[in-house]
Amino acid sequence: MTNQLRALLGACAVTALASAAAAETITVATVNNGDMIRMQGLMADFNARHPDITVEWVTLEENVLRQRVTTDIATRGGQFDVLTIGTYEVPIWGRQGWLVGLNDLPAEYDVDDLLPAIRGGLTVDGTLYAAPFYGESSMVMYRTDLMAKAGLTMPDAPTWDFIAQAARAMTDKPNEIYGICLRGKAGWGENMAFLTATANAFGARWFDENWQPQFDGAAWKNTLQFYVDLMHEAGPPGAPNNGFNENLALFQQGKCGMWIDATVAASFVTGADSTVADSVGFALAPDTGLGKRGNWLWAWSLAIPAGTQKAEAAKTFIEWATSKDYLALVAEKEGWANVPPGTRTSLYENPEYQKVPFAKMTLDSINTADPNNPTVDPVPYVGVQFAAIPEFQGIATSVGQQFSAALAGTTSVDEALAAAQALTLREMTRAGYIK
Repeated sequence: MTNQLRALLGACAVTALASAAAAETITVATVNNGDMIRMQGLMADFNARHPDITVEWVTLEENVLRQRVTTDIATRGGQFDVLTIGTYEVPIWGRQGWLVGLNDLPAEYDVDDLLPAIRGGLTVDGTLYAAPFYGESSMVMYRTDLMAKAGLTMPDAPTWDFIAQAARAMTDKPNEIYGICLRGKAGWGENMAFLTATANAFGARWFDENWQPQFDGAAWKNTLQFYVDLMHEAGPPGAPNNGFNENLALFQQGKCGMWIDATVAASFVTGADSTVADSVGFALAPDTGLGKRGNWLWAWSLAIPAGTQKAEAAKTFIEWATSKDYLALVAEKEGWANVPPGTRTSLYENPEYQKVPFAKMTLDSINTADPNNPTVDPVPYVGVQFAAIPEFQGIATSVGQQFSAALAGTTSVDEALAAAQALTLREMTRAGYIK
């Protein structure tokens, strides 16, 4: 080996060692839903663009993710460099100084292209604290073939009375077809997301203007009794254990006549894994004629905890994962129907995306959700399927356990509501909202 070749190989080795030393590893905590799993399968694009950054994933079930992330950020534990969090956490954590601001994203990111309803929920006092990976509302997904077999036609804007009638008509329990699948798994972001949004349509609210809990009123009784009765007559067995993913699987397997849940599910009920993909229709979330529909507003977003030592690498990843280029990458690899929805105006102006059958219904559902005026009667809080106060997460999880028990039949509707009223009153008094 010549001296020149030795020198060249030595220089290459030094360069490789330097590159390895310069590479940063970031840890991303995320939820185990289809869109986030899909992103992990497209990481070759990020790796090619940013060979100096290695991404490690921690993928968790929704309730577990929330618990782990909340504990880590509150204690500045430093386990994660990028967090997948929702519209509930962002404004609370941003105000507490727990998140890194994202106002310095580059011009080509085009932050003004983010849908105003979604961007507004992730902004505090002019600072964007999270970038939306996808945005969603909720809507009715239904089997067009079963609806026709029942002799019914789904309106674009149905009432809850129609939904109940259709659910009972479509139910065929001997053949394992259930007229409606709804969330029953306990959790503030599981059954309580659905039930809070539904309660809005029934005229209920979490608190009056003086922060007094309202579970002892007629509106909540009507909401919970309607839900329990409907699920007992037309829902699947094991409903108290079913959240988003479980109901998605049931619908894909052809076991649900209707499913009222996140608009983001539309690409999965019409995708390759769905046995009923060619027989799915969409409608707005139901109302009861009181002026409010049960459509929530949410975004799963990527944020950077203030405790990280790798903020710049984390920001580079977030910019890639929530960019226009990422949407184009998914469209190229998976088709337009599988592009993460609900984040950018340009997506809904794209003629190719406008051909997707659920695109308009998703946008209409997002735009008609009003987190500043979520209920029939006035409330002191912001949020459609949650109340944007720090105490809500713990209180609503406890209330969700009571309501899941009512669905399971281990407690009555009246007992569940009484327990919900008592525990909420206790915690709100302890927190100082009620004097």
